[in-house]
Amino acid sequence: MALRAEIDQLRRALVGRAVIDQACGMVMVLAPCLRGPARSLLVDVARQCNTELPDVAVAVIAAWEGEPLPRLMQRALRHALRRLYAEDRGCDSRPADEPSGRGRP
Repeated sequence: MALRAEIDQLRRALVGRAVIDQACGMVMVLAPCLRGPARSLLVDVARQCNTELPDVAVAVIAAWEGEPLPRLMQRALRHALRRLYAEDRGCDSRPADEPSGRGRP
């Protein structure tokens, strides 16, 4: 019985991984950015929305296919994209309502 549970858990993990990889690819095309920053962006959105990474990936894929992204995820995605673009430019550009977290005002 424990082996069956472990197999089921591994299957769910593989499916989740495929969905995350697909969403990363979409972010890479749209942002554009490399795989590492794309995954970090999705992780950042998941953290801001207090949700699991596979759930964010599913929402991104659904948005790609025409479904509206939940409002909270839209906001988190905007913030994550701003950070990504600021890092790419080598500057520290944050939305006004977001603390720096680096000891700067």
